[in-house]
Amino acid sequence: MTTTIPIPSLGTRRTTRRQAEAKPHADRVGAGRERDMGHERPVLGRYTDRRGRPREVIIQAGWAESVLVVDRDLATLGDRRLVAHLGADEPAENAALVCGHYLQEARGGACRCRPVTREDFEKAPFPDADAAQYASSVGDDSEPLDGRGRSYRLELLQAGMSIPELRWRRHPPEGAGGEPHPVSVRAAVGCLESYEPIRTLTLSALAMYRGDPRVSTAALRAELKRVRESPIVLNRGLRAAVLESSERQGLSMSEIAIRCGRVKSDCRGNESGETSWLARRLGILPEGGRDAPTPWIHSDVLGLIARRGLGISPREVELG
Repeated sequence: MTTTIPIPSLGTRRTTRRQAEAKPHADRVGAGRERDMGHERPVLGRYTDRRGRPREVIIQAGWAESVLVVDRDLATLGDRRLVAHLGADEPAENAALVCGHYLQEARGGACRCRPVTREDFEKAPFPDADAAQYASSVGDDSEPLDGRGRSYRLELLQAGMSIPELRWRRHPPEGAGGEPHPVSVRAAVGCLESYEPIRTLTLSALAMYRGDPRVSTAALRAELKRVRESPIVLNRGLRAAVLESSERQGLSMSEIAIRCGRVKSDCRGNESGETSWLARRLGILPEGGRDAPTPWIHSDVLGLIARRGLGISPREVELG
């Protein structure tokens, strides 16, 4: 049994009393953020500065799922310096690359970084662009609809915890019977067959409630992270490319399957492509035991079909 609590506009960001009274001291900021995360952030590298003091480079969570690369004193965990601020859409490997270049300069004494400030944790790397993106998505499509007319809303649900939990809920089509019920970020994305606007709306809501002790965002944050890091991706772009190739180039699904190494033989030894395998991967036919096709495909299989089956780069059919 869940109770819905009205959620404020996502365009308005909350400031808690704890945030308002926080002192803008670099060391205090970094330490407080790590306590909020509940564990020490990963260490990217260590070095000794020109004065012989050991230092280390770590990553810390920033605003709207961005990442801060921070240099700090290893002994005191203070004297924090901002090496880089990476956007939420940047690959995880970029933090390590930035650290590698930074350590080369740091060991030679040539690096110069400013101190970390409280504001670094409260803004995106490109605040103007991100603010425009959030405002556009939240204002125009804050309740997206799927192909069956069902709407999706971010709501505060009272589900037995001491504080409400921020979750997505799916509502039945207007005028239809049935009750709304919570769904994961992955389920919402799958039903829409699109990462947007679910991803951006989720990021905006998480940013709004960051540090607010009155609302639990742990489940929503974990769901978004799983979607972003999962090798299972949407197949809609690949499906469209295959159907277009069949229509414009006369490339049959049997030929595409053969190119991917999926070959079958009949009783007379005649070979053909395993089209049912391809149709299931593309979300045209349901998997065995399922009632509906899946909107998902493993990224390795997507790459196989794109490169060998269609002769194109997987990037051309990946949905951002």
